Amino acid sequence: MRQFIVEADGGSRGNPGPAGYGAVVLDGRTGEPLAEAAEYIGIATNNVAEYKGLIAGLNAAKALDPAAGIRVRMDSKLVVEQMSGRWKIKHPDMKPLAAEAARIFPAGQVTYEWIPRERNKHADRLANEAMDAGKNGGQWDPSASTAALDASAARAATTAAVAGEAVGRAAQTERTEEASSVSASSDSAPSVSAPASSASVGWGSSADLGAPVTFVLLRHGETALTPEKRFSGSGGSDPELSAAGRRQAEAVAASLAARGTIQEIVSSPLRRCRETAGTVAARLGLDVTVEEGLRETDFGAWEGLTFAEVRERYPDDLSAWLASPDVAPTGGGESFTAVGRRVAAVRDRLLERYRGRTVLVVTHVTPVKTLVRLALGAPPESLFRMELSAASLSAVAYYADGNASVRLLNDTSHLR
Repeated sequence: MRQFIVEADGGSRGNPGPAGYGAVVLDGRTGEPLAEAAEYIGIATNNVAEYKGLIAGLNAAKALDPAAGIRVRMDSKLVVEQMSGRWKIKHPDMKPLAAEAARIFPAGQVTYEWIPRERNKHADRLANEAMDAGKNGGQWDPSASTAALDASAARAATTAAVAGEAVGRAAQTERTEEASSVSASSDSAPSVSAPASSASVGWGSSADLGAPVTFVLLRHGETALTPEKRFSGSGGSDPELSAAGRRQAEAVAASLAARGTIQEIVSSPLRRCRETAGTVAARLGLDVTVEEGLRETDFGAWEGLTFAEVRERYPDDLSAWLASPDVAPTGGGESFTAVGRRVAAVRDRLLERYRGRTVLVVTHVTPVKTLVRLALGAPPESLFRMELSAASLSAVAYYADGNASVRLLNDTSHLR
């Protein structure tokens, strides 16, 4: 039986945004490229593009030899784990694509392997060529492609991979119980745990997936409204930090300076965040970039009121708001669904901009909780089940394969 290696990738410039995929079929013995496929697919997410790339690669391999054994290698842990049957497929857009991919070859002919992004450069280049072509109003042209691997490099990569497999099989006989434990753990939870070396600071990178983008999420210091627990969003008075809030900002700046891990600072445009971010930036010697999408929810007519006052004045509106993330506060405020879309968009922009870096994100209660909720895949009602203190720190790491890991939540140890 012939053996093929299918390497596939997909990308989206905006997630969702202009998207494309690339796939290459390699000879399993020599590593020689046998077929390439790439296509601009319009507006889509990264995961949709990755699945489209997988489907194209499998179809290209089937056209060469429908009886061949197929080894799929991708840098998307999501696709690899889902197609291997270890992770459930929950997203409605993914289910039909996964089913289509599974029908191309009998299950016993295909195996899946995760590889780092740097080992998937051929397919990655094809995907980017496809997206570039779409940006220019056209489609990928194989005659203009520069993505083909050098044959000697491909053979060397294949030889190294085979050698690595032999070493892995030998080591496996000595680590059966350990490997079983690791496998059971990874199957049950798709998030990536922090390595032991980073546990002391609450955030860090994972050796097998490369350096993540890490968001260190800082809620601004107190304003005069904070201790009174009044709604204070983006549609109100835009209060400044109180004296207590300024002390909190100084304390968190000292703590972050001691850690020494922050490389970039971005902030909500509202005054309380810009003041908090400015205090930290002065201590760390960094500039602050203002991101409009990090502003707090617009609470409409509830701005400046306490929860009890809102319940007294707008009882039906408050009950509806608590029951559904699609309901906006009284008077043309912003629903949590709308805030979620806004925060997800700014998240994706920052991930693209700050690859592999640790970014201090100075923002508000709702954006911080939303980023944590999205990272966990938690339902909207989880926003009401998180405590988030003024000047608290949380952290989320985002990996190149699309996974996220919550590393820290509501840390206020620096304020004690």
